[in-house]
Amino acid sequence: MTQHTAAPRSKGRRKPGSDSAPVSTASSASAASAASAASAASAASAASAAASAKRGLTAVDLRIYRAVVNAVMSHRLPPGTRLGEADFCELYQVSRTTVRKALQRLAHDHIIELRPNRGAVVASPSPQEARDIFVARRALEREIVPLVIRNATPDSLRAIRRALEAEEAARQGGDRAAWIRLGGEFHLLLAELSGNAVLQRFMNELVLRCSLIIALYENPGAPMCGNHEHSDLLALIEGGKTEQACALIEHHLADIESRLHLGEQDRKVNLAQALAGF
Repeated sequence: MTQHTAAPRSKGRRKPGSDSAPVSTASSASAASAASAASAASAASAASAAASAKRGLTAVDLRIYRAVVNAVMSHRLPPGTRLGEADFCELYQVSRTTVRKALQRLAHDHIIELRPNRGAVVASPSPQEARDIFVARRALEREIVPLVIRNATPDSLRAIRRALEAEEAARQGGDRAAWIRLGGEFHLLLAELSGNAVLQRFMNELVLRCSLIIALYENPGAPMCGNHEHSDLLALIEGGKTEQACALIEHHLADIESRLHLGEQDRKVNLAQALAGF
């Protein structure tokens, strides 16, 4: 599956789909990749979470926000999942006031919906909304890629390469949740490296919403087949080939969208299990 916050982001963020990323050999690669994956694990939520902290989230409520974001990015909290306030209170040993603060920020960022008489549920984008979001994302990433090329440095290229290695390690290790999350984080890393904070903020929202769309509309049994588009994109960035890189990113996103199937997924989820480890 090819998928897929404004604090200093960990250099290992990415988007599922780059399966040909160069990985170091055997055990050293395993250890290095594990480290990269671990540092990237909270990457996707870091930017959104940091931005949220500036808007009033602190301590435990920020931890709840990050946990939900990571679980959404990993498809462990699929669209439509009910998020009971009492469950969060029990899991984090906090008051409903603290929980509501986190839920309000998640709703503001379109990650959840606060429904009358139903409480909080993970957002379920409609098919038309899904198409609109992919249109917006293609337009945004066509602007991001040239900026990444223009601002490329040895450090930024190394950061992209590390992100690819972590993604490939997750794929080879069969860790689907990490692979999905890291695929999205790859695209968030490109937004960060563009140097444009406004584009980065928009990308944070769009990548999270795309994660919801993919969780809702992609075949849940799809194999972890790899493709080489993330690593191919790095090669084009390194070569300064702006036109080809823009064409590739657009094709990459169109390919993801083309594999989506309409239809609601009726899946019951244990909130404690979904948030475990975050």
